[in-house]
Formats: sequence, C-alpha cells, structure tokens
Amino acid sequence: MKKKIFLTLLTVLVLQQSFAQIALQKEERQSGYKGGFTPEVTLLKDGFTFLALGDFGRVGEYYQKDVAAELGRTAITLNAKFVVSVGDNFYPSGVASTQDQHWKSSFEEIYTHPNLYQDWYVILGNHDYSGSTKAQIDYSQISRRWNMPSPYFKKKFKLEDGSTLLMIFMDTNPFIDSYHHNSEKYPDLAQQDTITQKKWLIETLSDTDPNIKWKVVVGHHPLYSGGKRKENKDTKSFEAKFAALFDQYGVQAYICGHEHDLQVIRPKDRFTTQFLTGAGSEVRPTGQREGTLFAAAEPGFMAFTIVGETMLMQTIQAKNGTTKLLKSITIKSK
Repeated sequence: MKKKIFLTLLTVLVLQQSFAQIALQKEERQSGYKGGFTPEVTLLKDGFTFLALGDFGRVGEYYQKDVAAELGRTAITLNAKFVVSVGDNFYPSGVASTQDQHWKSSFEEIYTHPNLYQDWYVILGNHDYSGSTKAQIDYSQISRRWNMPSPYFKKKFKLEDGSTLLMIFMDTNPFIDSYHHNSEKYPDLAQQDTITQKKWLIETLSDTDPNIKWKVVVGHHPLYSGGKRKENKDTKSFEAKFAALFDQYGVQAYICGHEHDLQVIRPKDRFTTQFLTGAGSEVRPTGQREGTLFAAAEPGFMAFTIVGETMLMQTIQAKNGTTKLLKSITIKSK
C-alpha cells in the first residue's frame, strides 16, 4: 500500500514538472521565441537554477560552439538565473588586455543566445594566469554580463523559499605548489597572498547569517579526479589543503574544472560533493576513483537547481548538434 502511494505521489510530481515545463515553453513561443529547448532536463517548480561550465575559450573550436548553443537552450528551458565559469576562459595564454580579440572570438561571438545575456560569475584558471589577470577583472567594467570584481569574491542569492545561497568564488591558482616554480609562465601569480585569501575564505564560510541554507564554493582546480590528474601531486596537495576545511564549514557543493571532462565525486566520509565541469570545449579521457558517482568524457556542462533542502544537478551533453541528459544527481543541504 505504501509503495502504491509513493508511486502515485511520484507520478503527480513528475506530471506537475512536465506541465510547468510545457507551460514555460508555450509562453516563450507565444512571445515570439524561435529557438530550441533542451528536451530531457527537468524544470522544478519554485526552483532556483544556475548553469556551470569551464575550460572553454578556444575561438569556437573543438566542441565550444556546440556547448554554447546548448547552454543557451538549457538556460531558457530551466529559466536559469546566471552562469558560472570555473576558469580557463581563454586558451592558450589568457588575454593581453580588455581589447584582446579573444573577447570577441571566444566569448562575445560564441555565447549569443539571448538567455546568456545575464550575469556570468567568472573565476581565473591557470591558462588565464598566462595572460593579464587584471584585464579579465577590468572587463567587468566593459561587459554587462562579465562579473569578476577581483581574483576571489563572494555573492549571496535569495532563494524562492526566502533562504540564502552563499556562493564563494576562489582563486585556486596560488594554492597550486608547482606554479610557483614557473614565474615566467604565470607572471601575476606572485602578487597573490594565499594566507590572506585563506583567512578571507574561513571568515566568509563562518558567516552567521541564519538565512544561509546553502554554501557553494567555486574554484578552478579539483579536490579529486578520476581523470588525467588522478594521481597528480598538485591535486593531492589541494585536497589536503581544502577538503576537510569544506566539510568543517558545511560546504555542500564544490564546483570546479581543470580536467576536461565531467565528474561528480564524493569520497567516503566526506560531506562536500565535488562537481567537475571542465568540458566546455576540448574533451579528454576520464576515469573513476573511490567516491566517483559519475564520470564522462563528453562535451557539456552542468545545471544546478535548488528547491528548499534539495539541490538537483543535471549534466547535459552537447555534441555535434545533438544533446543528451547524461546524469541527474540530488544532494541534500544537511
């Protein structure tokens, strides 16, 4: 009897979500929208959605244009509020200035869907450090959608139930030990003070605002990987510096890139779930490790929707003009 009631409630919930999605798409069509939608994703009632991708800036090459097009379609399908970039915004060596051609060829002329002309919250990757990091910060004063006020920053968002999402955008590059032995490749790195940033991070995570229900940290480098850098010393070192800290302060999700694939990892006895979304253009082989919940060597991105105590992550593949929902994973706030 209980199983029958559960299945009935589940069916009702699915139907409600389907009706909401159909209604939104119908409204957009009636308003004149002529573009496409992402068919397999789930639109949750009263959900707060944002999209995340990384490692993308390749003048439209590899799968960048495919991912960009689907990113726009998913943005309108899920009514996404903003986009997060986890870094490596411009390959191979960042940008030289705010007038660099890369801004047009790898960003402005690629992400052209109308629903992508809203806020992008952007952090720096290691390839960005090979160019002018100041130029990427200064571009925030030129572009309405590009938001990088400093190498690291925070932002609070009010959710539909009145609670708060605290998002912390780190600059993980100064914490990668091997980078400090290559000042010629990463000229701006010496300017960054890891002690100051870590103190800021702990103070921000210690925020006593009673409305904060969700804490999400965004960084370029992964805590863990089953891919190319599975046994990399820098990855192991970064895990040692931050995995326990994130658990201690109740960070539910860590969103990152660096590896050119899609992974979700939560090791045994860890609280924080890592979502790796570095497949914005180039794709590399991936694999698994202890705690791997999902791994795919496919181009794409992730969509995150928060409703109350639940966060739904949906991984969307975008390849050669086609799309596919690869994986849906739900985590709880407590």
